Amino acid sequence: MRYTIFSLVLFLLSSCAAQSHPGRTNAEGCHTDRKTGETHCHNPKRSSASLSERQATGVDTFSQPIEITRSDSLLQLDYEGFTVWLDCARRGAVKFRYNAQHDTGSAKRYDQFFLDPKVPAACQQTSAKAYGRSYDRGHLLPANHLDHSETAIRQSNTMTNILPQAANMNRGAWLLTEEIIECYRDIDELLVIGGVIWGDNPSDDFFVKSHGVKTPDAFWKVIIRGMGQDERAIAWIVPNSPEATKRNLDRYLVSVDELERVTGEKIPVSDYAKHDKPAVSWLIPKGCNKG
Repeated sequence: MRYTIFSLVLFLLSSCAAQSHPGRTNAEGCHTDRKTGETHCHNPKRSSASLSERQATGVDTFSQPIEITRSDSLLQLDYEGFTVWLDCARRGAVKFRYNAQHDTGSAKRYDQFFLDPKVPAACQQTSAKAYGRSYDRGHLLPANHLDHSETAIRQSNTMTNILPQAANMNRGAWLLTEEIIECYRDIDELLVIGGVIWGDNPSDDFFVKSHGVKTPDAFWKVIIRGMGQDERAIAWIVPNSPEATKRNLDRYLVSVDELERVTGEKIPVSDYAKHDKPAVSWLIPKGCNKG
């Protein structure tokens, strides 16, 4: 007998605690990721001369270079401030990762969606048009968490960061996880890792003809905060269904080790923190600006 992702989620319902990896930025807006040893420049300072030069030459922020690394059937796409792993066989992302730092930006969300001209056409969706049928062009990584950079916030609208998400889920449970990150990143730097569970349900694969991509059964996300004995994590597996509203988010809490068993991913969290699952999702702090 074949189990759907929904029965799997209900079976696994258990939880975690809190999140991330500190690392303050230097004068250039860069910091070192203590979990990988890599240096990231999330909000690099630009001189007025370089900005004027870009404006004078008409360089489009979307045309800025991205780093593409191939591994088996996956393409690792390093955009400004976030990374997406793209499955060429599925024409869609399987995982994303970024560091959510203190909110210092206010760049406006970009309205248009794009195919990425730097990514092979065979590896991405065939259209950037709206999906329809009560499905949103759902962001894996939200534009609002990249509002420190016009380039980054625009790159978040590439279809490599977009998949069909049930409207209630995208604007409900998934949105609430984004709001939790938005509030807690002002308390501590967060490491956010998430991804897709494709499943094998053909009944909702409405967009294969129009976009070349199937509809995922579920999405997962882990938020990591703190270091050493203070390291905590919280995780969810959210079904891609109309029932995944904000009110139901706590039903989708799982522990990190349970999430690893389902997804096959290795999450960089201390062993002691992998077994914890909070009774409820982290509460939105009073007075938090979620904008």
